[in-house]
Amino acid sequence: MKKYLLSLFSLLFPLFTFAQNITTSQKVDQAFKDYTGWFVDLIFYEIPFSETFQIPWVLIVLIGGATYFTIYFKLINLTGFFTAVSVVRGKYEDIEKHGADTLYGDVTPNEQENLIETIRDDSADGEVSHFQALTAALSATVGLGNIAGVAVALSIGGPGATFWMVLAGILGMASKFAECTLGVKYRDVGPDGTVYGGPMYYLKKGLSQKGMGGLGKVLAVLFAIFVIGGSFGGGNMFQANQAAAQFVQLFNLQDTSAAIWFGIIMAAIVAVVIIGGIKRIAKVTEKIVPFMAGIYVLGAVIILVANYNHIGEAFALIFEGAFSGLGIAGGLVGVMIQGIRRGAFSNEAGVGSAAIAHSAVRTKYPASEGIVALLEPFIDTVVICTMTALVIVITNFDNNIIQYGVEVKEGVELTATAFDSVIPHFSVVLTIAVILFAFSTMISWSYYGMQGWVYLFGRGKVTELVYKLLFCIFIWVGSVISLGSVINFSDAMIFAMVVPNIIGVVLLTPVVKKELSKYRKAIKLKREALDDGLEDLQKHM
Repeated sequence: MKKYLLSLFSLLFPLFTFAQNITTSQKVDQAFKDYTGWFVDLIFYEIPFSETFQIPWVLIVLIGGATYFTIYFKLINLTGFFTAVSVVRGKYEDIEKHGADTLYGDVTPNEQENLIETIRDDSADGEVSHFQALTAALSATVGLGNIAGVAVALSIGGPGATFWMVLAGILGMASKFAECTLGVKYRDVGPDGTVYGGPMYYLKKGLSQKGMGGLGKVLAVLFAIFVIGGSFGGGNMFQANQAAAQFVQLFNLQDTSAAIWFGIIMAAIVAVVIIGGIKRIAKVTEKIVPFMAGIYVLGAVIILVANYNHIGEAFALIFEGAFSGLGIAGGLVGVMIQGIRRGAFSNEAGVGSAAIAHSAVRTKYPASEGIVALLEPFIDTVVICTMTALVIVITNFDNNIIQYGVEVKEGVELTATAFDSVIPHFSVVLTIAVILFAFSTMISWSYYGMQGWVYLFGRGKVTELVYKLLFCIFIWVGSVISLGSVINFSDAMIFAMVVPNIIGVVLLTPVVKKELSKYRKAIKLKREALDDGLEDLQKHM
């Protein structure tokens, strides 16, 4: 471990001069824009439906796919919710490890004989638990989008944007279910138990089984390229940049060296975690995610309780604005687009990234993890984003924080102002939350990017170490330079992942349906066996 950290520092220190040269940073940013602007414009191209509003085509693909999955799987986002909670709590851990048929389906009397069903290895493949996989994936989505993104959406679309944001989250639950089921179904497990999974694998192997191997290989390579680019940018440099900016602002540090040292420390901490692989990442996220989300939600709850008499009025504004537009540019459609855009972009449902984390879970039933994954958009968008929106709406009744319809650029500061108006100096806590959110997002995206990296360049310790060192260097770079066009490009890379992923998941929905049926049958078998056992016990009492 020490030699890895020394290698990291030896690569970071020679770059100090570059970081302190702001002019060079701006030149790099402009050069990057000149060469990649076409790609950004392509991915975020807005289809004009009238003179007053346009819809990004990638958003249509995201929401269209989510709506299709919701209908195809018969409202799995609602019917599977309580099952998901039970799975996370470990209620079906026995059948996921050994198989329901092995535990409850054997009707042959066991007379001290070795039965073929029981002498085989019953251990399930995978590296992490359902809860760890859930928190690892959540750590990549719960973050600045919930704090800053909601504020920006409300500033443009008004309170009504909240309603459509929640709707996007509910629809996105079906997308997460489908893609994460496939992630487990088609994962690769190495000789040492290391799991390699995600859209790259179900695009290649799943479509190959359907006689579309050529298409599958092309889509898999495209996804791998996009996820690597997204991991270095939106999943890394943007997070580091925003965390460093909050840190510098909190302590009124104007010296460039403050951001430099912040980047070095953050890179070193991330290195310690990600070099240990998904098991260490999962152990960290299962502690950080509940903690940081708990602090943030607690602050929101305090504000809502203190203003409980205004909650009804806030919801009235949200519903009224959702269907009237309240004078927002584009009217009803404009409000709808802003809410759906923020909801879809916040929870990443349909992007395919979460399928990489969930593929590492220990289970024999792929659908079990798909069901767990549908909790992500609910927690991220329906709960946390809604609470942020309520706090802003309630504290902005007299428009003293923002003027609806006028876009703000700095969403974190706006949210901090809303919290500070009720809880003095909460911005300090919010800064800590932003840093933790950024940290957890980076370590999860490092895993996503590495899976794409090894898919393209091969597996092995050296290959993985090269990626991890590069990732840590970009943390430092993101902390000290002006991002601008770099982050626009990396965001475009993340949402470019939508295209190959949605195509593959739509084509493979019958496979997901079959896996869901298999898991539900296993649950039913266990329940029936337990009920029969209870009846036998009662008869003998």
